[in-house]
Amino acid sequence: MPNALYARRLMSAAEAAALIPSGARVAMGLGFSQPPALLAALADRARAGQVDDVSLYYLLSTGIAGQTVLIDELMGRIRPVSLFHSAIERGLEARARAAGRPNPVTFIPTGFQATPRVLREAGVDTLICTVSPMDADGFFSFGTNTDYSKPVSAHVGRILLEVNPAMPRVFGDCTVHVSRITAVVENHTPLLELPVAEPTPNDLAIGGLIADMIEDGSTLQMGIGALPNAVCAALGDRRDLGLHTEMLTPGLARLMQDGVITNARKTLHPGKGVFSFCMGTRATYDYLDGNRDLEAYPVDYVNDPAVIARNDRMVSVNATLQVDLTGACCSEHLNGRQFTASGGQLDFVRGAWASAGGRSIIACHSTAAKGTVSRIVARLDGPVTTPRNDVHIIVTEHGRAELKGKSDAQRARALIAIADPRFRDELERAAREAGLV
Repeated sequence: MPNALYARRLMSAAEAAALIPSGARVAMGLGFSQPPALLAALADRARAGQVDDVSLYYLLSTGIAGQTVLIDELMGRIRPVSLFHSAIERGLEARARAAGRPNPVTFIPTGFQATPRVLREAGVDTLICTVSPMDADGFFSFGTNTDYSKPVSAHVGRILLEVNPAMPRVFGDCTVHVSRITAVVENHTPLLELPVAEPTPNDLAIGGLIADMIEDGSTLQMGIGALPNAVCAALGDRRDLGLHTEMLTPGLARLMQDGVITNARKTLHPGKGVFSFCMGTRATYDYLDGNRDLEAYPVDYVNDPAVIARNDRMVSVNATLQVDLTGACCSEHLNGRQFTASGGQLDFVRGAWASAGGRSIIACHSTAAKGTVSRIVARLDGPVTTPRNDVHIIVTEHGRAELKGKSDAQRARALIAIADPRFRDELERAAREAGLV
């Protein structure tokens, strides 16, 4: 029966894209689950004037979308609705400004945990994404990207899947049955890979400071980039760490392979590493494929602070762009423009703090622009991503500042002490003028 259903739904990318009508509200898979053949076919239809006014909802576009549906000539026919910017959206916006055109990208501020509800209430009616091949029972695995794809698949009327044997099969709550599928397109192509960034000396210094706060038996959440990789690299002598993270990274996978993360002492999903999406190398995907020690769940579960808090000794590690003298963090704006988005930072900040013995750590280099600008500032240049009420520990290469339960004056002095020495006098003056000290 599953094979017969599969055969009836199997078609070309052009035939599948023709099922998306004008005015559709389409959820596109996050990151590396964006389906190249389907998106190229949808772009061809838009270019030919065969479809119009398609709203495309998503987080974190990659070159797959940036070379097909998210190009200047298709703006208007395809309307990007971004919940997390990448270089693709920043480029579209910059070129529109330079040409005197209206901003073609709609941005929706939201936390990652709320994404499935936001998409449902926005009236999203179509899902397009890449999945692993169907199993004998008729289920496709969402592979690297359960996140919002799984919950969206439960309510939309059209599901267009691009089946790729390179997509790892994963376990957990991360499948969709062929009976729910509108169209299947087969496309065997390598998955995109995330280069492993080399840590700088400052990354290594921050990584060491953070690693010193992580005890045996702790459960980890890590963000993306060289700094979290540096933290992972400093944890080689820990025992029985656990994993509950929105993003599975190469550094975290390596800790599992090395026996540092065993998940043996977890209080939630003991014995299992839990994640919602993965961005890594081919080696990461090969490790993930068929690995029953890892389980993927929807982001409205993984990032629910109440769920996160059920992991004792939860440690969340995230990065920010600016911290003001009271501890508020802006992690998404740069030079007055939307740069990324809040993602799951606040979800894990709150969940880790509520955990028994948990710690929420936000890290940043003390300076930017080659040392000419302090990241610790009197006032933020953009929106507050993590409010001062929620911030627990801030770490720079100069030390750590524990802010929970501290007064404004204590916070300001602790943050000035971990700022770059060249900016401390200036920050002291700003704190006095603001009446903080």
